[in-house]
Amino acid sequence: MSLEQLWNGWRSEYIRNAVASSSIEGASVFTNILRSGLNDIETHVVSRGVTTFAIMNAFPYASGHVLVLPYREVASLEDLSVEETAELWSMVTDATLALRASHAPHAINVGINLGSAAGGSVSQHLHVHVVPRWDGDTNFMTVIANTRTLPEALDESARRIRDSWPTRP
Repeated sequence: MSLEQLWNGWRSEYIRNAVASSSIEGASVFTNILRSGLNDIETHVVSRGVTTFAIMNAFPYASGHVLVLPYREVASLEDLSVEETAELWSMVTDATLALRASHAPHAINVGINLGSAAGGSVSQHLHVHVVPRWDGDTNFMTVIANTRTLPEALDESARRIRDSWPTRP
């Protein structure tokens, strides 16, 4: 039994713009987005730090699914510099605060898939998933149709999270 996809035409424009405008052979989709020349609104970047940034997951598990990652393309936690490590975890904390303010989830999943066998679809560029969750947020569509439904467009999620992102002194 395979997982079916619910058609969301707005995603194709996002992918074409982010990747096709500046695809670097062998680079991750995240590196290609960063080098695309597109602005943060177009690429769904919700926050930028000195060494890390947060971006909406183009294929979210739930509305509001954020990814936090270093600008530098590295595969493992041990490949991060001390500065990248500190800012990465600070930004993960900020992402949880922003999601609580923007989406009021009942809980939040934070996780990393290190390597393709662990489920990492872009394993060459470390990224932390920050996923808001609600009691009963799974529904019958996954069970009977192997399809995930999302109640909010990516642009709207990005705007809400960006507007709720905490500011640091």
